[in-house]
Amino acid sequence: MTVPKYWREIPQRYRLEAGKCKKCGYIAFPPRQICPECKSQEFETIRLSDKGKIISYTIIRVPPKNFSFQAPYPVAIIELDGGGRITAQIADASPEEVEIGSRVRIVLRKIQEEGKDGIICYGYKAVLEK
Repeated sequence: MTVPKYWREIPQRYRLEAGKCKKCGYIAFPPRQICPECKSQEFETIRLSDKGKIISYTIIRVPPKNFSFQAPYPVAIIELDGGGRITAQIADASPEEVEIGSRVRIVLRKIQEEGKDGIICYGYKAVLEK
């Protein structure tokens, strides 16, 4: 990931900021320029909830090179309390523990490090609520 792209994505990676269409209320994450529902270009920035439930998931068994040490690991589509959906890795859980309907909390975690002296990328992951 390039440094400029990383800096542009900080609001959505660190604070779960989304765009809410002022015309129809659609919540877009990551933020978009045009609403896919009504084609409006007017959005307000909102902060998404850090809690939600798993509505679908898969198990990644053959991951990208930088994530091979974590395999197998679950990745889920999460419907957040208050609206909006995100896709996130489920951290600190075995694939057998993950179920549709499970409650999760979104947390900030280290995602990857680009080489010994490269940028350290942080972002969100989900953890199961016990």
